[in-house]
Amino acid sequence: MGRDIVIHGPQGPADAWRADPPGHAAALGAVVVVQEIFGVNAHIRSVAEGFAAAGYVALAPSLFDPVARNVELGYDEAGFARGRALVEELGTGRAVAVIGAAAEQLRGEGLKTAVAGFCWGGSMALLANTRLGLPAVSYYGARSRPFLGEPLRAPMLFHFGGEDATTPADDIQAHRDAWPEAEIHVYPGAGHAFNRDVDPRHFHPASAALARKRTLAFLDAALRGPEAP
Repeated sequence: MGRDIVIHGPQGPADAWRADPPGHAAALGAVVVVQEIFGVNAHIRSVAEGFAAAGYVALAPSLFDPVARNVELGYDEAGFARGRALVEELGTGRAVAVIGAAAEQLRGEGLKTAVAGFCWGGSMALLANTRLGLPAVSYYGARSRPFLGEPLRAPMLFHFGGEDATTPADDIQAHRDAWPEAEIHVYPGAGHAFNRDVDPRHFHPASAALARKRTLAFLDAALRGPEAP
């Protein structure tokens, strides 16, 4: 079971949900879990718990805290509108700074650290790679095209739904062209938010399970070596 903590960085304090591996097992590393536009809600906390169950310390910072504290939004029209407005108010620079503060706290504990983000958080995970040098996993990040010119600085994994209108085939190809060294997977039959298991409109169980398997293999490889952050 996870718990609320506070992290400190250049943007001031931010709340975060922390989940640790069960029992007294030594952690395999750490993962900063980057939220969708809906805040650190029950789904994101569950994602963090899933990484902890796989052996990683997981930390999900509340990225909106510099502009609005304790945001948890629903998946209705009002939630989408509020989330999009908060994304614009926060800006990418402050979002990356909060991710960086979370990663520094974990690395201060001697943990090799990666990032995994979802939707808007998937694009912020990409920036954690290009701007902070952290291995990163991006699930259906639909806001990444403006950053195609930024070189990767660490291993990178992308997951895209084959039926996701927010990342059409030409966008995915642009990712392949920009970052040929990245690992990129497309899941036929899956749309946007296919890992969001609390939302039956979007959840695609087979794709989510395969993406999780690939993500855990990526984390094992990225955080196992002596050169890992």
